[in-house]
Amino acid sequence: MAGDALSIVLAVYISLGIWAFVGDIPFTFDFIIPQVFWFGLLTTVWFILAGANDFYDLQIASSLTSSFQRLALIQLQMLIVYLLIYFLSEPESLPRLFIVYYAVLSFLLISTWRIVNPALVGWKAFQRRALVVGTDWAAREIIHTLTTDRSHAYTVVGVIGESDEVGTQVGDCDVIGHGEDILAIITGQNISELIISSTRDLSGETFQGVMDAYERGISVTPMPIIYERMTGRVPVKSVNDNWTVVLPIGQSNRLNPYPLLKRLLDVTISILLLPAFFLLLPLIALIIKLDSRGPVFYVQTRIGLNGRPFRMVKFRTMTNDAEAKTGAVFAQKNDPRVTRFGNIMRKTRIDELPQLYNVIKGDMSLVGPRPERPEHVIRLEKKIPFYRTRHIIRPGVTGWAQVRYHYGSTDEDAMVKLQYDLYYIRHQSLGLDINIIIRTVGKVLRMAGL
Repeated sequence: MAGDALSIVLAVYISLGIWAFVGDIPFTFDFIIPQVFWFGLLTTVWFILAGANDFYDLQIASSLTSSFQRLALIQLQMLIVYLLIYFLSEPESLPRLFIVYYAVLSFLLISTWRIVNPALVGWKAFQRRALVVGTDWAAREIIHTLTTDRSHAYTVVGVIGESDEVGTQVGDCDVIGHGEDILAIITGQNISELIISSTRDLSGETFQGVMDAYERGISVTPMPIIYERMTGRVPVKSVNDNWTVVLPIGQSNRLNPYPLLKRLLDVTISILLLPAFFLLLPLIALIIKLDSRGPVFYVQTRIGLNGRPFRMVKFRTMTNDAEAKTGAVFAQKNDPRVTRFGNIMRKTRIDELPQLYNVIKGDMSLVGPRPERPEHVIRLEKKIPFYRTRHIIRPGVTGWAQVRYHYGSTDEDAMVKLQYDLYYIRHQSLGLDINIIIRTVGKVLRMAGL
């Protein structure tokens, strides 16, 4: 990150020099001082966009191909943000080509730093060595997560179970001991962290072993906490009857400005996007009509805040009466009911532009859980624990689940998306909302919708 920051500052400095040269302006101290804000502004915007695009995830950073792809996407987003500000500003108030110089130079400098960066050489040597305590579903889930998605960060040495479980396997890991063996294992295997799959089911000897490890400075982490940190999801199945884990209990504050600021952000951005909506409306309506028979808009009942139904508006992307024979079903990948232009609108999320009306009206927020249909909600509430929890906040045009997971066409997908929704409910903030909005822009540019 330090190398990237230095690259950005150097790119700004050289860009200012090119700007001065092209404009036949002396590149002196007096020229640089009025432009000094560009150094802080572009560095700040860079790190916001880099964070939103996971540019500092080691799995991505360790691959030059992935790094260059993300870097190109970040630079494209930077150009789009600048162009929007440029066209909304007074004429000649901002330099026209300065940002182009900067984008090219920062791309080259950061790319060079990625290639020669010594910090990425041998980074696997810093993996944490973990010992999982427990053999239940939560243990299998965290082992799978750490050995697949986060293998760069953790090595799971083994599992602690009961005496009669030693020698068996949990997932891909061996049960290498029981409670009395914990201290010997952490000493002999150089363990740096204990991951507890269930704090309620610890036997007396296992608890004593965990306390021995804790007293010797070994990190002791409950599975739900590390699972949230690693995946951005709440592990619903491991919660069982501990329902307080899925709700932000104790975080309520009548003086909390977040709800008001979130609503202000919703209305402001929606109003700013309305001109684009009305500008595109005639063209989109014409293409929809030419592509298939039926209305331009599609109005459907969805479940919103506190379980109240509302009428959500979208551009129609499917053939008319698409569910006449099937009833209410999830959309599938390559769904034959989707029209040709409807497929393009879904990939670019253009079909959701009319939802700005729902946001301004107060039925929805820009960011929140995806609103589902009553038929699906009734079924999923019976099948999935805590599904009703997602209705304690307004549904969103986009959300944490939408940017971290694919569309979802099964009840199993609904379970995974609920885990993301619960994470958002527990950690919601303006910073996370802005992060999600930036990620959504990235998905739109990649045409990564359904």
